[in-house]
Amino acid sequence: MKIAFHGAARTVTGSKHLLTLKNRKKILLDCGMFQGMGKETDLLNRTFGFDPKEVEVMILSHAHIDHSGLIPRLISEGFAGKIFCTSATKDLTTIMLRDSAEIQEGDIKYINKRRAAEGLPYLKPLYTVEDAEKATDHFIEQPYNQWFDVTEGVQAMYTDAGHIIGSAAVHLRIREDGKEIRITFSGDIGRYRDVILKSPENFPQADYIILESTYGNSLHDNNLTTPDMVLRWIEKACLQKKGKLIIPAFSVGRTQELLYAFNQLGLENRLPDLDYYVDSPLSVEATEIVKNHPEYFNKRIQQVMKSDNDPFSFKGLKYVKTVEQSKQLNFMNGPLVIISASGMADAGRVQHHISNNIENSRNTILFTGYCEPRSLGGRLLNGDKEVSIYGVQHEVHAEIGSIRSMSAHGDYEDMCQWLACQDTRQVKKLFLVHGEYEVQQEFRRRLLKKGFADVEIPDQHYETGLS
Repeated sequence: MKIAFHGAARTVTGSKHLLTLKNRKKILLDCGMFQGMGKETDLLNRTFGFDPKEVEVMILSHAHIDHSGLIPRLISEGFAGKIFCTSATKDLTTIMLRDSAEIQEGDIKYINKRRAAEGLPYLKPLYTVEDAEKATDHFIEQPYNQWFDVTEGVQAMYTDAGHIIGSAAVHLRIREDGKEIRITFSGDIGRYRDVILKSPENFPQADYIILESTYGNSLHDNNLTTPDMVLRWIEKACLQKKGKLIIPAFSVGRTQELLYAFNQLGLENRLPDLDYYVDSPLSVEATEIVKNHPEYFNKRIQQVMKSDNDPFSFKGLKYVKTVEQSKQLNFMNGPLVIISASGMADAGRVQHHISNNIENSRNTILFTGYCEPRSLGGRLLNGDKEVSIYGVQHEVHAEIGSIRSMSAHGDYEDMCQWLACQDTRQVKKLFLVHGEYEVQQEFRRRLLKKGFADVEIPDQHYETGLS
């Protein structure tokens, strides 16, 4: 058996790991989109590194676009098999793929207008809304903690990864030549002190582990609660500077955590009397799906819901759905708060809000999670004084802030805690994926000290044998 790493290899996005069995059957773990990779992004997303027609089955860890975003393209290029996922992952992925297609079609239309004026040929999106809708027919729901048949000689099981609702670590039992090989793929590991979700679950002993490493060299700050940190920024940006607070946030996970924090401030009578806009149709849909899956919530939020039947709502909250309503926000002078996707500010309506407000020093742009260094968010966090948005250069006068501890990814202590259920002597090799190379090297040294004998950091399209 062989495994090849066709994405999230020494980078954080584009999760795609391909198993090729001795009988030549191929199993794909995730099919994610690369994000925030600058000019390379489009080319990376158009070339898989393998033939989709040869893949028999796919197993999806969770709905985030960097894990699911190229499924429609995979299908349009010939994949015809089943895609296993949890129930909540199917619900979320369905709306996220449609939203991704709509953004692509809109962006391509805008880009092609400029290309036409320059006499350049038109570009096509990675996939269309029609392609995204076809993908849903391939999804097969599976529960947590039950083994199911994937293909001949292969069984899989999901355990809760605690990252977003429906997120799962994937565990495989593969029988070849009368011998069983046990493989675990972490997907993305959540936090053991998450404000909304249950903690990641223990999992069966593995021979090989494919582990994410986004925050492999970081510890999240647990001294301040999320509501306290958010309140500090609201007071500074809106009450002191009288400006707009623009918060780029992923529609699934981060937006709900922010709404819950605002709700907590409201319940404690600490939330400033302002208008709070969620400008993302996907966030609206995703929040409703999250509400429909309370089985993923931890005991604390279950207790809160006994007295507050909607922990994601509060005074002053307004949802923005139409493009016209979104444009109207540009004519408001604040103070006000806008939450808009995407979290890296590399796509979606938040780019328009940043372009319209970044040159005003009264305004603040607050990031609440990881940003690829080459993404718009990454460049702003890096301190760039001038950035290009939709081909237009903007001077950066707005204040740029960050609350990194809000990440839905576990830090190195969380990931080590997740691994603690394993007998390190039985783990033949641990592969680090989904992380920046410098971070992975530091995390590798830590894991070696923990007793893992062989920790490898695969590069893009690297293939190796498992036995």
